[in-house]
Amino acid sequence: MNSLRDKTALVTGSTKGIGLAIARALLDSGGTVFICARSREEVERTVKGLNAEHGGRAYGAECDVRDAERVKAMFELAVREMGGLDILVNNAGVGSHSSVESMPKEEWRATIETNLSGVFYCSHEAIPLMKRRGGGDIINIGSLAGKNAFAGGAAYCASKSGLIAFSEALMQEVRHDHIRVSYVMPGSVNTGFGRGGQQNPETTWKLLPEDVAAVVIHLLEADRRALPSRVELRPSEPRK
Repeated sequence: MNSLRDKTALVTGSTKGIGLAIARALLDSGGTVFICARSREEVERTVKGLNAEHGGRAYGAECDVRDAERVKAMFELAVREMGGLDILVNNAGVGSHSSVESMPKEEWRATIETNLSGVFYCSHEAIPLMKRRGGGDIINIGSLAGKNAFAGGAAYCASKSGLIAFSEALMQEVRHDHIRVSYVMPGSVNTGFGRGGQQNPETTWKLLPEDVAAVVIHLLEADRRALPSRVELRPSEPRK
């Protein structure tokens, strides 16, 4: 088993939902974590809470992953705070539930730029840092919507389909640099996605953020000779 103790990780979109669950799981495993989100107040509050639980191993910064320059500055800060980077989890994402005919162009751009361009910007910054450390892991949080498109989800599905292709290509580019690239494709997760971040207590059949986080930890703990590149994760008993 590959130990995560003393590993350094950056998790995007990590003040709530799946990202926060992954950050907590990494800290529980002995790692040091840098979180980010677009709200400075949320980041500061979340870092304070994580450090109260885990003894000062959490850092963070406000960052919009759609802005390449702000992403670059964030990675520079993360390296100063943590000393390097071993793990990147690209989790930041936005939803889109508009028909193509009615969708504002701004909604299309925000979805593609967050869910796909943001992954590129973060990976672009992370790869040389990981090479400097002798290797690392990049895990992209996708969605089953990337292969199972649905009406009203053109922008979201396109972004997650693009993430699959991006992940597959990147995996082949950097595997000989000892950098593993994996992507997780969850189905329905009770995160409050599109509901102001609030879970629905009446939705008991969905996956929980902690289920996705557990898969991420399993991927990271796999022996370095193994590259589990793709995981599809579904509720065991979905709503009929």
